[in-house]
Parts: sequence; structure tokens; C-alpha cells
Amino acid sequence: MPTKSKPKKNKKILVIVESPAKAKTIEKYLGRNYRVIASKGHIRDLPKSQMGIDFDNNYQPKYISIRGKGDTIKELKAEAKKAKEVYLASDPDREGEAIAWHVAHALNLDDTAKNRVTFNEVTKDAVKNSFKHPRAIDMDTVDAQQARRILDRIVGYSLSPILWDKVKKGLSAGRVQSVALKLVIDREKEIKDFKPQEYWTIEAEFKKGRKQFKSQFWGVDGKKQELPNNDAVQAVLAKITKDQYFEVSQVVKSERRRQPAAPFTTSTLQQEANKRLNYRTRRTMSIAQQLYEGISLGKQGTVGLITYMRTDSKRTSPVAQAEASKFLNEKYGQEYAAKGQRHFKNKQDAQDAHEAIRPTSVYRTPESLKSVLTTEQYRLYKLIWSRFLASEMTPAVYDTVRADIQQNGVIFRTTGSQMKFPGFTKVYDNQQEKNVELPDLTEGDLVKLDKSDNKQHFTLPPARYTEASLVRSLEENGVGRPSTYAPTIDTIQRRYYVKLEGKAIVPTELGEIVDDLIEKFFPDIVSVDFTAQLENDLDSVEAGKKNWVKVIDDYYHPFKKELDRADADIKKVQIKDEPAGFNCDICGAPMVIKMGRYGKFYACSRFPDCRNTKAIVKKVGVTCPKCGKGDVVEKKSKRNRKFYGCSRYPECDFVSWDKPINRVCPNDGHFLIEKKTKKGLIVQCPNGDYKEEPKDEAMAK
Repeated sequence: MPTKSKPKKNKKILVIVESPAKAKTIEKYLGRNYRVIASKGHIRDLPKSQMGIDFDNNYQPKYISIRGKGDTIKELKAEAKKAKEVYLASDPDREGEAIAWHVAHALNLDDTAKNRVTFNEVTKDAVKNSFKHPRAIDMDTVDAQQARRILDRIVGYSLSPILWDKVKKGLSAGRVQSVALKLVIDREKEIKDFKPQEYWTIEAEFKKGRKQFKSQFWGVDGKKQELPNNDAVQAVLAKITKDQYFEVSQVVKSERRRQPAAPFTTSTLQQEANKRLNYRTRRTMSIAQQLYEGISLGKQGTVGLITYMRTDSKRTSPVAQAEASKFLNEKYGQEYAAKGQRHFKNKQDAQDAHEAIRPTSVYRTPESLKSVLTTEQYRLYKLIWSRFLASEMTPAVYDTVRADIQQNGVIFRTTGSQMKFPGFTKVYDNQQEKNVELPDLTEGDLVKLDKSDNKQHFTLPPARYTEASLVRSLEENGVGRPSTYAPTIDTIQRRYYVKLEGKAIVPTELGEIVDDLIEKFFPDIVSVDFTAQLENDLDSVEAGKKNWVKVIDDYYHPFKKELDRADADIKKVQIKDEPAGFNCDICGAPMVIKMGRYGKFYACSRFPDCRNTKAIVKKVGVTCPKCGKGDVVEKKSKRNRKFYGCSRYPECDFVSWDKPINRVCPNDGHFLIEKKTKKGLIVQCPNGDYKEEPKDEAMAK
């Protein structure tokens, strides 16, 4: 009997993406003729053990397979060998283009073939449509990524050995991170050097009939006047007769329109998520990645809920705008939908490679997805959805009135504002304006001064950076690009060059030492303008206007001169141990305060013969209210949140998120705590209703 030959299996089309989560989603969209697998990020990079750059051969990089990626590369090669065609579908940015190029090299694919597909959103239509328009790998974009990687390697691997030798083992420095650190340290210097200026205000309360309204002193005899001191205040008050009426001398009524903000870019998303949701920049990007790659929606399958989240463009597609307009007309009425297409102006150096961050469909409302999203995913998706929808809505309209109230040449000014039409604020309001209602005032009306209050103030120093404001500063200065903000901030924290106090980013002593050394010997590296220009040069490489080798060459030669001078001139920095003021409880030798990777700690001066160490704790001057023996000390949780506990832990397990004080509640005898509020520090009892008036936090310190 003749043997039956096995039916030949149809060869499948192989698609290579970056992440396994995205691979599953895309394979469902493309169908059974496709096989989708993930490279799991980069598969080749510069070696960790050496510089990996051939300086004598136009800075050619010496790429090797990344350790641990052997099995992934084997799988990619095996699948490519039996595939009908291979498509490279990594992310639509520089890193994604470079990953596609590295994969093509590993699989011996022709990098001039039209096998590169990109999509801005992981939805069925977007993915399928991308395969109708494949293109070749964009080598200009690859060269821009290569140039950045090589420059960062040159800086990092040149500076780090100097820091190890001159300051401390284990330190490292980076190109963009050094600029971020300098921004933080410069702000701290501004705060320390700040000299407060005194100024005064006079707030008056007037009555028209039974209605009261507040007003601020504006000026004298038609000219605006500042109040630098109490003498100036008394000179103004001397002109006023309290028993006499004031006259409404001018009333200006107008209509004000407030326009919605643009949909999110990477930078603005990180800022708003930090301010509104208290998410760290890295956490924001991690959640956004999940929303982009796809969430299982039950019967609908896995769907990408937002567009690509690394972008500095404010542009949105006409299709998305049309869908938003339809949704707004159906849900809120035509008066809420913007007339015509709205265009938001990009910043000058925006790459505009793809759209702003938006939902892939506004009909997938946050509430409809609440059951399938985690709490973090839901909150971030709601923020993105609301911001985009608001950007396609009509302005909020306010009726405003400004009135000048005068007596003997002294002018008080009052302003009122009433919302006339909510417009976009019905969905998303990033300012939360309050209505200020005034009585009906007309010129010539007489009003009575009920009371006045003159207050002394002092100008405040600039605030410390938060993650949100540091991202904004990096973007405004043209330092880094959307994909670099989160890792840059994360890196300077992990290296303990800065630390978080609440939301504020504070430089450490170690960070100041490193910054001082780099600023002195490598001024270009920490120069904001120089770094911004380099970013522009990399953009020019991507646009095909500059040669990547020339860009590196122009940067490297001046840097090499600085490097040679620094190696010869930098003296070893001694981070001296400070006496701790007590002896080691193991060997009796004096304890000292040392600088470690995660800050200062107590250690025995006989190290390494004696390895006794202790954490440094800050006493708050209160005896433990639970055991009465230990001291209440300030501690940090795993998430870097401040809390208070007993120094005798674990013998005593007293713990409090709020700072206890040396007083007890007059009602029930429970210890009182200090709590931070927007108005200042309040003292209250955790058990009851007892509460004291807020006091100024600066005075409390």
C-alpha cells in the first residue's frame, strides 16, 4: 500500500513585536495565518564590561547579544526560518526602530526590504491597516538612537572611573542625569540664598445694603501702589475716614472665555498624574504601557485603550476628532462640541512623529471599563479620556466684573466671576475656578466700609522641584525626550544623588559633591543649553539633515580634552567620617557617621575589624505614649513615606503616620498629633473632635 504523505502545513507570516502582552493582542487581530512573538525589548547592546566603541573607526559600536537573551534569539531565528515572511512591528519611536534593526541583523534579514510596520494604537483596524503600508527600516532614526547610545556610553564610562577613584566606589554619572541633578542643586542654592522681601496688603470688607463683599487695596490717585512696610500702610489708612461712605468709581463688566488644555503629551501626562493622582513618573509610564498594549474586555477580546504614550505631539487624528464630536453631540448636546477641527500648537522642537495621548475610542468611557481595570489603570485612563474629550469641547464662559471703590483718592479693587456656561469643565477642569459673587454695583453707588485688615507678608523662596515640575523644567529646557524623563529622574534617585521628602526632590551631600566635581571639570555636560543643542542635533540626524558620526565627533573631541585635564587635576575628595558622640556597644570603640549608598548611617570606627552599624534615627522630642520608656523617632516606610514609631521596636510596636506632640487632649487624655493641611499645621486629637486653629508651618519649624 502506498504511504499517505502528510499534508504540508501552510507557512505563517511572522510578526515580531517588543512585548509578550502586545504579541497576544496582535495575534488575535491578525488571525491564524500570522504568528506573533516578542523580542522582549532589545536583543543586542554594547557590552557592559568595556567601552564597546571603536574610536579609530568612526565610533563604530561593538554590539553583542544581551546576556540572558540567548533563548529569545534562538526562538526568533527558528520561527523566522520556517516563516513565509517576517515583519518587524516594534514601537513607533527611536528605540523601536533600533530594536527592529537589531532583530533584522540577528535574523540576517535585508534591512532595505519593506518589512517594517508601525501603529500608534493597538486596535484591530490600526494594526490591520499598518500591514497594508509596510516600509523599510528608517536608518536615519536608527542612527539617531545609535548616536544617543554611543554618547551616553562615552560619558558614563569615562566619568564613572574618575568618580570611583576620586570620590567613592560604585558611583556613576550620565549625560542627561547630570543636567537633571544640576537643576535640582541650583534650585536648592536659590532657596538657601533667598532673602525674603517684606510687603503688606490691606483687605477691606464693604457693605451694599445687607450684602457684604471683599476688596483689596489697589492704589492712590489712579496709580497702582505697593505697600513695602507698615509705614506705607498707615499712610494709606490715614487718608480713609471710616464713617464716610466709599463711592463706586468704575465698573467694568466683560465676558471671559477659558479654552481647554491640549490632550496629553508624555511630559504633561507625567505632570498631571503626579499632581492629581500622586503617581511617580515611572509608575505613570508603566500603567500607561499596560493601557497601550491592551486590556482584556471579555467578549470584545484584548484591546489597546490608549494611543502610544511616548510622544511630544499635541496633534490628534481627524478620525478621533470626528468620533469625539459625535460622542459629545449625543451625550451633552451640540453646544458642548467644538465647531470644526481644533489644532493645538506644538512646541518648537516637538518631533510630532505620532499623535498626542488619547483613548483609542471615546465610546469606551472610564465608567464602562471600571470592572475590567485595576484602580490605578482606571484612574489614569479616566485622566487621559477626560483630557482628550475636553480638548474637543467648547470654551467655558464666565461673566466677570471689576469694580473700583474710592474715598479721598484711596482705591480698593474687587473682582467677581460667575460661570455662564461650563463648556469643557463639565468633563475636565485643571484649574477648579470658584464663583465669586458680588452685589449689583453701578458707578456712583455708595458703599460702607465694614472692616479692614492689614497684613504683613514676606516673599517666599522658589519651591523645591517635584517629579512633575522637574519633568516640566527638563522639557522646557529641551533636555531629554519623552522616553527619557522617567528613567532620568529614577536614576538620580537610585544613585542617592537626590532623595524625596514628601513630594519634594532634595539633593544629598553625595549629589552635591558629584555635581560640584562635574560642573568644575566638565562644564558642557551640565550645561542646559549645550545639552539642549545636542538633542536638536540628534533630531537633525533623525530627519536626515546631519551625519551621526559628525555629531559624535563634534562632541567627543572637546570632552576628551576635559577628560585628560580632569584626570590629572582632580584631587581625591575625602568624605570625612563625623564623630557620632557615642561608643560601639560591641567593642567600645567610638562610633562615626559614614556616607553610604542610601545615605548616612552609624558605623564602628574600627571597621572592618568591627562591622557594627546602626541606622540614624531622628528623635522628635516626645516620649513614647504607649510604653512610656522609648523615644518617638522619625522613620521611613518602604515607599519612602515618613511615619513615627517607638525607638524600642520591636519591644514596643507604637506607630503613627502623624507626628505626636508633648501634650494630651483636654477631653480624653489621648496624645495629640500635628497634621499638615493646605492651611498650615493643625493640632488635633486622633480620637475625637478636639482641634486647634492652624498655625504657620514656617513658624512651627
